[in-house]
Amino acid sequence: MTPEKPFRPLSESELAVLRQIAGEDHVLVAPADLQPFSHDWTEDFVFPPAAVARPRTVSEVSRILAFCNERRIPVTPQGGRTGLSGGALPLLGGLALCLDRMNSILEIDEKNAVATVEPGVVTQTLHEAVEALGLSYPPDPASRGSCTIGGNLAENAGGPHAAKYGVTGKWVMGLEAVLASGDVIVTGGKTRKDVAGYDLTSLLVGSEGTLAVVTKAWLRLIPKPAARAVLVAPFATLEESMAAVVEVYRRGLVPAACEFVDRPATEVSSKRKGVTLPFPEAEARLLLEFDGGGDEEVERDVTRAGEAALDCGALDVVVAADERRMRELWEIRRGIGEAVRDLGHSSELDVAVPRSELAALVRGIREIASEAGFSSVAFGHAADGNIHVHVYGPGSGEAGEELFRQTARKIYALAASLGGTVTGEHGVGITSRDCLSFCRNPAAIAAMRAVKDALDPRGILNPGKLFPPLSEHGEPR
Repeated sequence: MTPEKPFRPLSESELAVLRQIAGEDHVLVAPADLQPFSHDWTEDFVFPPAAVARPRTVSEVSRILAFCNERRIPVTPQGGRTGLSGGALPLLGGLALCLDRMNSILEIDEKNAVATVEPGVVTQTLHEAVEALGLSYPPDPASRGSCTIGGNLAENAGGPHAAKYGVTGKWVMGLEAVLASGDVIVTGGKTRKDVAGYDLTSLLVGSEGTLAVVTKAWLRLIPKPAARAVLVAPFATLEESMAAVVEVYRRGLVPAACEFVDRPATEVSSKRKGVTLPFPEAEARLLLEFDGGGDEEVERDVTRAGEAALDCGALDVVVAADERRMRELWEIRRGIGEAVRDLGHSSELDVAVPRSELAALVRGIREIASEAGFSSVAFGHAADGNIHVHVYGPGSGEAGEELFRQTARKIYALAASLGGTVTGEHGVGITSRDCLSFCRNPAAIAAMRAVKDALDPRGILNPGKLFPPLSEHGEPR
């Protein structure tokens, strides 16, 4: 993939101003120093910035953005760089604005159940800090040990426990953010009920760093669940597994997590982990986790879920309530992505459909991949219809890469045709931006562009993301 505009270098005089703002040691320009900031976890894309600035305060962020806006220097906000849509890649060079030094948990207010954090806080660090106080911050992306709150906010990240608790945006009570102009805005705070004006908090969450740079967040907390248990059920067919998902919810149960893994995904992950699972012929498996206020409540829900699975054709039901066994079961699910990458070149997609369409989606994905000569695995969050797809196989050279792109485009189109979307939690970034029109009509995309133009009229914030590039006549290519 190549950017639409020329690489933007930075002059010595521009670098001197940035060093004056952020400090001599916190502006990087040496090629070896830039290398970590030139890629994220998205396939094999590499786009080095001209420089990296690592500010420590909101004042420094404000001054940097005001200067870059005046000089039309592209600015790419970065967090843990664990994204899977290319959202943190400096496509046009310019400045990578890394927020890893803004990594303080400023307050955990137990009375109001609110955590106030900076964007560079690693998500797992926040989890552990609040859990030590008997509280919980539920959003749990797969990369929680290395991703940051700022990145989670940018992509409106989800994770397995979004099944019960929702994605990141549900837990954000307010933000402090810096606009492209350098102006600082505050969109909320600890007050739980606030409808004064437009909901700018929700606008910024999921905007992928294209509208503002978040420098502080107020996050809602809840009591930590006292008990939990995991249930795994294999099924002979995709349709039976998806019928079980629908039936679990029809019976009034709300799993904390409801994960789907197809047979190819189970095979590659269990092989990498060196474990043998019962019923290897099972076409699909469900992993359901329940949590609650006590063992009795959780045991009741797990029993009812197991009955629903068996009624829908489950080959067996296995329940784990001890931490070691639950961890083992989750490791199979969480290890799929790494296992597939070990097989060679692959392309990962993140699509979502109504959960009643999941079986049709997975079957369609297999057909599309097979027609292109690729293999595929599908797994993810059955509760909200959000499936991660790895397409892998021979794909070297320009022709191979083009075949991967065409295959991905067909899968995105399939998801949209089933009433779904081209991304459920990874964000549009660059990987699905040219397919945004599959799930958003021209008027909606024009409205999004209008918001972007209003908040970032010079287009310096994370350029090249979200929207398909425009032609010289102003039309989408």
